[in-house]
Amino acid sequence: MAVRLRLMRMGKKKQPTYRVVAADSRKARNGRFIEIVGTYNPRQEPSLVEIDNERALHWLRHGAQPSERVQKLLVISGAWEEFTGIASSPPAKVTTAASAEVADEAPGAEPAEAGEDSEEDAEKAEDGES
Repeated sequence: MAVRLRLMRMGKKKQPTYRVVAADSRKARNGRFIEIVGTYNPRQEPSLVEIDNERALHWLRHGAQPSERVQKLLVISGAWEEFTGIASSPPAKVTTAASAEVADEAPGAEPAEAGEDSEEDAEKAEDGES
């Protein structure tokens, strides 16, 4: 059986939400599936991606092939990097469930003061370094 990680459309007309599922590639898009791996809500601003990385990695390691869109979602969630070992940067507009929780708990860090950098530059200039 050829397993694919793909999207299964849910929601009302003109208001789609998707499930990320492991399914037999021969089954219909909204047909029978093996397991729900996560969800994707593209209409929320920013888009919401919730993927169980442990289960996604399980299926990838057992030969499941992700669809193009699911592969992009796996990159966003971090599962694809863990699977391939190749780092890639996710788009800035998408929020994952894990990053949303972290953002709520810890506010953003303050940027470094400009004076610290200028002191180092002044010391280099005195030493004759450029």
